[in-house]
Amino acid sequence: MADEQLKQQVDQYVEEVWEDVVEDIRSLVKIESVEDLEAAEPGKPFGPKANEALVTAEGIASRLGLEVTDLDGYIGFGDVPGKSDTYIATIAHTDIVPLGLGWTFPALDVTRKDGYLIGRGVLDDKGPFVLSLYAANFFRRQVEATGEKLPYTLRCIIGNNEETDMGDVPYYLDRYPEPAFCFSPDADFPVICGEKGVYHGEFCSKPLAGGRLVELDGGTVANAIPGLACALVKAEASELPCGEGITLEDAGEGLVRVSAHGKGGHASLPAGTVNAIGILARYLLGVDGLCTPEQRRFLELQALLTEDTCGKATGIESADDKFGPLTCIAGTIRTKDGRFVQTVDSRYPTTTTGEAITARMTQIASEHACTYRLLGDAVPFYIEPTSPEIRTLLDTYGEYTGKRAEAFCIGGGTYARHFKRACAFGPHEEHEDEPAWVGMEHGPDEGVSEADLKRALKIYIVTIARLMELDLA
Repeated sequence: MADEQLKQQVDQYVEEVWEDVVEDIRSLVKIESVEDLEAAEPGKPFGPKANEALVTAEGIASRLGLEVTDLDGYIGFGDVPGKSDTYIATIAHTDIVPLGLGWTFPALDVTRKDGYLIGRGVLDDKGPFVLSLYAANFFRRQVEATGEKLPYTLRCIIGNNEETDMGDVPYYLDRYPEPAFCFSPDADFPVICGEKGVYHGEFCSKPLAGGRLVELDGGTVANAIPGLACALVKAEASELPCGEGITLEDAGEGLVRVSAHGKGGHASLPAGTVNAIGILARYLLGVDGLCTPEQRRFLELQALLTEDTCGKATGIESADDKFGPLTCIAGTIRTKDGRFVQTVDSRYPTTTTGEAITARMTQIASEHACTYRLLGDAVPFYIEPTSPEIRTLLDTYGEYTGKRAEAFCIGGGTYARHFKRACAFGPHEEHEDEPAWVGMEHGPDEGVSEADLKRALKIYIVTIARLMELDLA
């Protein structure tokens, strides 16, 4: 098919199906598909709500004519069979981070306002996932109309555990060969060809004993800078001093809730954020007689972890020419079994290692009367941006946007790092005139431009058509 003719057909198709696209996004957003391992069971390894989203997604894929396979509730996929078993894949996910605080729109529904969709998952990643299914449906309809199969099988992989441990993809790769090429619509345009190492760890205090500090609680997920952190202290509100970014509230039974308000954001993009845990720790340290010596040392640790986001204060600072500087943030603080537990998230370049970060954090823990343990470490990922596949993605994006398209590296972690030949490919775009009420992924009022999603669907379809013409055997 001639290129211009293909683009005209794609334009007509997207206009035809768009209201169905939005309603299918809505059907997924309504499901609070947060991992719940305590409620996991055979066939629902990531909990009932995550499984509900997976099953709903598989139902959409089946309704759109894809041949659907479910892998024991871990992950699924829908195929448009081709002439060859060699396959090109997309991979997106139906799980979400917890809703968190601060929403002004319904979190579990899709609100359409002034050209934007608002709701948890519209951008990360239920909206882009639905685009992948409708891209595949375009080719399924084309095959049905012409009787001519695609050169390669087209597979839409339905992830179900991306936001936590990505335990779904290894389960898939243990059972199926790698795709010849794979892209994940779970990031920014134009193309992400590299991802920093993704590192998670956890500090744990000694058992709490005495003192007026009863509880610490802050942050929503470990991979985000918290905009809110709270403490319960034994006091009267009138006893406690005022503080910038601090609010005091009577919590009953001789307790005061101390809330610190910062500016949240994703762990991989900490510039411009203000960590509420750091605000809270510094406030509590400034109140005489509030904490035991052990509690003070733990709060001093929190102050250290939030002093910067480049790792300089903790001694893990690093950078390279591909990935740029390391980032490190304090994500969540919780009170568990009579102890304070603080998570850290670092995104690191090739000039350091997870082992080096663990060694330094363990040393810091010993200096603050607590323990430290590694939770996870995924090494940096990189694919050459000069490869034919990446050039195909970049060229198509450039044609549709008129922008100079170059691949780049990020601090975030996507499914792409699990495959040998893969990348992350949109659909998010930065807009200087974006309304202030549109939130970012992982935050309240998560939103995305409807026009951007429409254009992304067109880009995905044309890109897949061009990938089908490459020699990927």
